[in-house]
Amino acid sequence: MLRERIITAVVLLALLLPALFADSAWPFAVLTLVLIAAAGWEWGRLNGAGSQLALAMGAVVGIGCTAALIAGWPQHAPAAAWWMATLVWVAGGFYALRAGPPAWPRLPLGARWVLGLVALWAAWLAIGHARLVGINFILSVFCLVWVADIAAYFGGRALGRRKLALSISPGKSWEGVWCGMAAVMVVGVLWAAADSRMSLDSPSVFTSLWQSLGVFGAGLAVAALVGMGVVGDLLESLVKRACGAKDSSGLLPGHGGVLDRVDALLPVFPIALALTRL
Repeated sequence: MLRERIITAVVLLALLLPALFADSAWPFAVLTLVLIAAAGWEWGRLNGAGSQLALAMGAVVGIGCTAALIAGWPQHAPAAAWWMATLVWVAGGFYALRAGPPAWPRLPLGARWVLGLVALWAAWLAIGHARLVGINFILSVFCLVWVADIAAYFGGRALGRRKLALSISPGKSWEGVWCGMAAVMVVGVLWAAADSRMSLDSPSVFTSLWQSLGVFGAGLAVAALVGMGVVGDLLESLVKRACGAKDSSGLLPGHGGVLDRVDALLPVFPIALALTRL
C-alpha cells in the first residue's frame, strides 16, 4: 500500500509540476479540468447515480469548466463569486456536519448532485484564477492545505485524545487540528519572510493576507482557511460514510479517488481568494 501511494504521488507530481510551471496557463487548466471531471464522476457514483449517469455528470463538470475557460472566466471572475462560494461552504458545510451522516441521504437526490457539481466547478474556477494570480500564490495555497493535513495526521497520531467528529471520521482529533494549524502558521511566517527577500512572480497567500488584514487579521484568516480545509475533508468523509463507501473511487492506487485527494482544497481556494480581496 505504501509503495502504491508513493508511486502514485510521484506520477501526480510529475504531471502537476510541469503543467503548473509552463509558460502558458493552458496545460495546468486542462490537467485540473480532467481531474475535476473525474471528481464529478466520483460524486455521482457516491450519490446514487448509475454508471452512465455518473459518467454524464463528470462530462457536465468538464463541459462547464471548458465553457468557463473559453469565456475567460478564470481571468475575470468577480470577487462576489468567491464570497458566494464562501457563504455556501461555511453555512452548508457546518449544517451538514452538525446534522451528521444520517441526514445526508434524506436530502433530495437531485439537490445532492447539483450541490456537488457546482462546488467542483466553483473550485476549479478558483484554482484557475489562482494560477493566473501567480505560481507563488497558488503554490502557497496548495502547501497550506498539504502542510495542515500532514501535521494534523502526525500530530493526531502522537497527541490525539479528543475526537473531532467520531461519527464521521473516527481517526481525526482536535489535537491534530491544532497541530496542523500551528504548522501552517510557522510555514506562513517563513513564506512571508521569503516573499520579502526574493523577487517572485506574485505574493503568497500569506503575504497577501498580511498586506490586506495586518498580522492579527492574517493569523485569523489563515486559521479560518485551515479550519475550512478540515470542513471539506470531513464533508467528503460524511458523504462516504452515509453511502457506505471507503474511498470515492480507485482511480489513484493507494490514495483512493480524486475526491479523496482534493476534498480539503475545494473550499480553501475560493475562500482564500475572497479573503485576499478584503
